[in-house]
Amino acid sequence: MGTNARLFWVLAGFFFLADAIYIVWSLLVSTSPAAQTAPTIEWVGTVAIGLTGALSALIAFYLGRIHKAQGGELPEDRLDANIDDGDAEQGFFSPWSWWPIVLATSAALTFLGLAIGPWIAFIGVAIFLISIVGWIFEYYRGYFAR
Repeated sequence: MGTNARLFWVLAGFFFLADAIYIVWSLLVSTSPAAQTAPTIEWVGTVAIGLTGALSALIAFYLGRIHKAQGGELPEDRLDANIDDGDAEQGFFSPWSWWPIVLATSAALTFLGLAIGPWIAFIGVAIFLISIVGWIFEYYRGYFAR
């Protein structure tokens, strides 16, 4: 985490520097003899690059706080760590479950409805509600009930 935080701080600094260079460049281009106008800043690119730097700084700050709060070094941050040291429990997954496929179908129908017609999106949302309830309560009924 500490390495990731430092990388994002470097990335934030790069984007803020690139933003300053972009502002100067847009001022120089707008004052060229061919333009014949007052110097102006190109705001779309300036804001986009500045917000990218702000997002990088936000992620770096978050990762730094998490690194400080966890109390120890992760295996990814130690030079003497093995690959097996980073293995952790990833969660419990049902290999026989059909609900993720139904959820993917509902997402596809919803986005198709946004692109083509709203009535298809309503069908996708209805299928989503049914499938998310089915996936959540999958282990409450039937052969695998707990």
